[in-house]
Amino acid sequence: MTPARALTAVALSLGLGGCISLFPKAPPAQLYAFGSSAPAQHSANAGAPSFTVLRAVTGFAQAAAGDRILTTSGQEAAYIAGSRWVSPASVLFDQAETRAFEADDGPAKLIRRGEIAGAAAELRLEVQTFEARYSGGWSAAPTIVVQVRAVLIDLADRRVIDAKTFESRQAIGENRVGQIVRGFDAATVDVLSRIVAWTDGQAAAVAQAKG
Repeated sequence: MTPARALTAVALSLGLGGCISLFPKAPPAQLYAFGSSAPAQHSANAGAPSFTVLRAVTGFAQAAAGDRILTTSGQEAAYIAGSRWVSPASVLFDQAETRAFEADDGPAKLIRRGEIAGAAAELRLEVQTFEARYSGGWSAAPTIVVQVRAVLIDLADRRVIDAKTFESRQAIGENRVGQIVRGFDAATVDVLSRIVAWTDGQAAAVAQAKG
């Protein structure tokens, strides 16, 4: 596995613009993925009447949305050199969301924009943080932080049924790319599992809105 200390970036304030990689003529990058599988979920609301949920376009933190693996340390940000996601992180996250709902036996059934007929609610996700955070400096092992804001909206009157922020932190034992990628995978699965369970838990509120 490749040490993650080899970072290509410029220091910047995280509130300003996106990150950029140096040395664009570097050799081809090693490609990684996350969220490729979702464990079957057994919802506490499995007996509730099913309802359809339209997936809105997922918002994603700009610096992390592409295919480069974002890391931060204080006010500095960097991408891991020689390593990329196999597809943009925003695309992989959407695919993981679909798998998480498909693996769930609860009442909430996720549908796409083309299947809008009959949808009871809309689920909006905003991935606010998706990074390997080096709180102890670049030489320490990082913690993977994934934070997602979820909003469920009644499609009949555009009323917000509920909103909640979910966060997962996965400590990495060693500063190596393979372990960092596994941390992103675990954090993504954890956050999405809780979002699915939370959405299932809105069955009564959705039914009341429809009634």
